[in-house]
Amino acid sequence: MPSPQPDPDPGSDPDSGSNSGSNSGSDPGAIAEARWPRWRVVVVRGRSMQPTLSDGDRLLVRAAARRAAVTAGRLGVVRLPGGRPVAVKRLSHRDGPGWWVERDNPAEGVDSWLVGAVPDHDVLGVVVARLWPRPRRF
Repeated sequence: MPSPQPDPDPGSDPDSGSNSGSNSGSDPGAIAEARWPRWRVVVVRGRSMQPTLSDGDRLLVRAAARRAAVTAGRLGVVRLPGGRPVAVKRLSHRDGPGWWVERDNPAEGVDSWLVGAVPDHDVLGVVVARLWPRPRRF
């Protein structure tokens, strides 16, 4: 599943294999524990959002503090239940007090079909644009 990681150095080599932006080698889910700033750059890890996103893509994400920005069809950064890492998923539709999230690649990853709806407070941000490798607005 694409696990976004914060990217403190936008000029660093995305193919370096390093754990870009995580502190002291901590897991990617650690970014969910910190207060999200208004804007954040995250690095995609995994194949569950292919063909839309690929491993290593850098995304500009806006914090989901403005719930109006969280709409069906957008890509979101979510905290999946069960101790799974923070992930990029498609916000499919509202489901009770949360969001039904799905992956674009049905052969890879985890989504609401496996873990149920993601509560509103676990939708951390909305993807605004891909910054690398080729800029694209979402």
